[in-house]
Amino acid sequence: MIGKAASTAISTFNFYLSEHPTVVGFRWSYTQWGSTWSFLFTSITAYILISLFLHLIFSFLLRRTRPVPLGPLPALHSLSMSLISVTIFVGIFLSAVAEIRDTRWFWRRSITPFQWLLCFPLGTRPSGRVFFWSYVFYLSRFLHMLRTVFIILRRRKLALFQLFNHSISTFMSFIWLEFSQSFQVLAILFTTFAYSVMYGYRFWTAIGLKSACFNFELNCQIVLLGFNLVSHVGVLLLHFFKGGCNGIGAWVFNSVLNGAILFLFLNFYVRLYLGERRNMKGVEVSDQSENNSVLESDTHKLKSN
Repeated sequence: MIGKAASTAISTFNFYLSEHPTVVGFRWSYTQWGSTWSFLFTSITAYILISLFLHLIFSFLLRRTRPVPLGPLPALHSLSMSLISVTIFVGIFLSAVAEIRDTRWFWRRSITPFQWLLCFPLGTRPSGRVFFWSYVFYLSRFLHMLRTVFIILRRRKLALFQLFNHSISTFMSFIWLEFSQSFQVLAILFTTFAYSVMYGYRFWTAIGLKSACFNFELNCQIVLLGFNLVSHVGVLLLHFFKGGCNGIGAWVFNSVLNGAILFLFLNFYVRLYLGERRNMKGVEVSDQSENNSVLESDTHKLKSN
């Protein structure tokens, strides 16, 4: 009975995530919500202006010592983003498996499933299962932006890198769909897996549970960007040696933006690491000076006796 129930549950998940008519029949077009260039630029501009406005209000005009109480909102946001990321990860994984099964018969014999994940054949159109989940991932980027608002309200800080990262990530997910860019399936798999872990960790710490002894989120971001960098090299090799990849122009632009994000992350990571090393040295020096003072006082006591 348990095995039959598990099989039924798996079949149901597989149907709704990869075989439902809405998923199979998806087609990226201007009828989809948020699918126009004007919407993209307007929404990113509004996100930047709202963030700057809130930062100005709470940092300069309303100087309060206590953060704005948000209650369970940050924890609920982290939990929902983690669950959404898990759903997108499973959905695009099952959809990629189904897409490979249904379309592999007209591939060239030299193409493997892994090569298809990296390099879409020339002429690929943004329709079908994997592009449905790419569209869902694009929409989830707007929910991801809410974290910036929470940070401003709680910490009174606005990192320009965060604005850049969220804006560019939304822009890149849009051009994945617009130009049927290669590599997006693996990129979404990597990103949603990392986000499901990171947002799960944020929810874990938001409800008061013990946090890691190192910067967990930053290390996850570094690993994610490292996987993306290796995959970009694979796309480049396949494009030149296997007959070309679809959406290579958008891929070049995507690579430049990913390189800029990776550089900024590494710069922040190195500064954070050096800051921690300096703090550790400061603690060691202070401990050593305290020990020396104790020894000196003991020596004076012995001499006086």
